[in-house]
Amino acid sequence: MNIEKELHETGGFLNLDLLARQVVEGYISGMHKSPFHGFSAEFAEHKIYNSGESTRHIDWKLFAKTDKLYTRRYEEETNLRCHLILDNSASMHYPKLKSQSLSSLNKIGFSVLASACLMEILKRQRDAVGASIYSDEFEFYAPEKSSERHHHMLLDKLNAILQNPSKNKTTDTYTYLHQIAEKLKRRSLIFLFTDMFQADADEEKLFQALRHLKYNRHEVILFHVIDEKRELNFDFENTPRRFTDVETGAEVDLYSENIRENYKNAVQEYLKDLQMQCAKYRIKYVEADINKNFDNIMTTYLLEKQKFG
Repeated sequence: MNIEKELHETGGFLNLDLLARQVVEGYISGMHKSPFHGFSAEFAEHKIYNSGESTRHIDWKLFAKTDKLYTRRYEEETNLRCHLILDNSASMHYPKLKSQSLSSLNKIGFSVLASACLMEILKRQRDAVGASIYSDEFEFYAPEKSSERHHHMLLDKLNAILQNPSKNKTTDTYTYLHQIAEKLKRRSLIFLFTDMFQADADEEKLFQALRHLKYNRHEVILFHVIDEKRELNFDFENTPRRFTDVETGAEVDLYSENIRENYKNAVQEYLKDLQMQCAKYRIKYVEADINKNFDNIMTTYLLEKQKFG
């Protein structure tokens, strides 16, 4: 099936389940040919067939693709718990798009589909997943569960984010990360998708909130969602432009070339400091460029799961 065609005909991510499965299947296929192929057996819920075992659970479709015998895992249960946190403020809906496709995603679209892909992986491994969504209010919370019904409920909520874009919603990251931390009682892998934009930026408050998330020995992975071309490199045509802060409404008129170098230097300093602070508090920092694919997201999950014990 053509994913781009499916996106166009459904008018967006109305079938997140299908899209996530297709992205994940493509990633699994690539893993068999990549340096990470050693993860693929666990990831795909298979183990190598040993001579003498029952042939009842051999996956013949996988044999046709790989020419190797694998059996499906049915008895083994894992105890991994994962919590997805999404920043749904107005800045995450940048850039404005009439429709979204895999080749053209804004920050919230990228975060939603990345979350759906992680949910698909967790579903295959029978692991529990929960989710929280915040902006200028605590919009949604669901505890970690592994049922099919729970999985579809989370997909419906992710779809609703795309169908109802946030308008002029600011970000109150500090407050809601503390509230989410209070709700997470059992040790979990926590994935936070945010662009790190907040009008009253206070680095100390931010890392107090992130440290709170590490309470109860949680592992925190910060996916810094960015549009590298525009937000890091300030790659705009050098014509008079009005730039508007989508959260505060503040405006400034300028030529991009007049400030590009100073802007890029300031952003690089900010990113360097952010990465150093994350390293200091043992928070995994991952740059998530919306113009790239989801391999980095899923590989990060696999690597962190290997360390999570």
